[in-house]
Amino acid sequence: MSKMWQISVPGSTANLGPGFDSIGLGLSLYLQLSVTLQEQWKIIHLDDNGPKEFELEEHLLYVIAKKTADLYGQQLPACRVEMASELPLARGLGSSAAVIVAGIELANQVCELELTIQDKLNLSSQIEGHPDNATASVLGGLTISSMDDNGVVDTFHINDIDASFVVYVPDVELKTSESRSVLPEQFNRSYAVHASANANMLAASLMVRDFERAGRYMEADLFHEPFRAKLIPGYDEIRMAAKSNGAYGTALSGAGPTMISIIPSAIASDFVELMKKQFPEHQIILTNADEHGVQVNECVKRLL
Repeated sequence: MSKMWQISVPGSTANLGPGFDSIGLGLSLYLQLSVTLQEQWKIIHLDDNGPKEFELEEHLLYVIAKKTADLYGQQLPACRVEMASELPLARGLGSSAAVIVAGIELANQVCELELTIQDKLNLSSQIEGHPDNATASVLGGLTISSMDDNGVVDTFHINDIDASFVVYVPDVELKTSESRSVLPEQFNRSYAVHASANANMLAASLMVRDFERAGRYMEADLFHEPFRAKLIPGYDEIRMAAKSNGAYGTALSGAGPTMISIIPSAIASDFVELMKKQFPEHQIILTNADEHGVQVNECVKRLL
């Protein structure tokens, strides 16, 4: 018999408008790993096109798992990893953050590191470079976070987000590095004050679950969306159609190109059907806030 670990990590959306690099939300779209110890490393992706094996040294999961084990002075043992993901790459749904959190958790389990939640928040956010997606994948729910110069993360964590979310995934990739290249290097004081006030109001609205007000401030970002909008297929059209169909508000998911609406759960089915008719070129997915963050199920696998 041998151990098997089932690791589940939620994807995430970040920013929700003006909450730039600090607000994240875990979504019920998942990266799933099955991990067993064996003599040689093997990472296999499972998708609709069948299994695909990847070069080990180039795979982010392995790089992060090894980095984590090395950081704690442990030798990472060889594993067979089967991965299945509901998160499209480079679309703004936290695919890289989910792999980072999964790699840390893999090392935590197979090396028996006994990492705390705070350890996972700090390390994943340091690797990702900002705490929005990483904290949401570790904790689930809504996270409002800050990371200091020493890489220590401070997070407000709110669960029970009683609303639904709709994501609009175009058939194009947008690398975060490309979307950051269009942002200004600095803002003048009055502009920055206005932008910061909108971010504060978004955070406060989400914390008290005033989703109607939150939706208004999702659409009042000044930090990044005015500059990224030109890179996003259907940006203005989706925002207008979502509002007319009953959404509280719509924003970029992370750096895009995916967009996300927050909507009343009562209208979810009708809303999705209306938006699918209007935007057939997008993959439109109804989802909810994940409530649990990264989860591990350890079991015993019988050897035949």
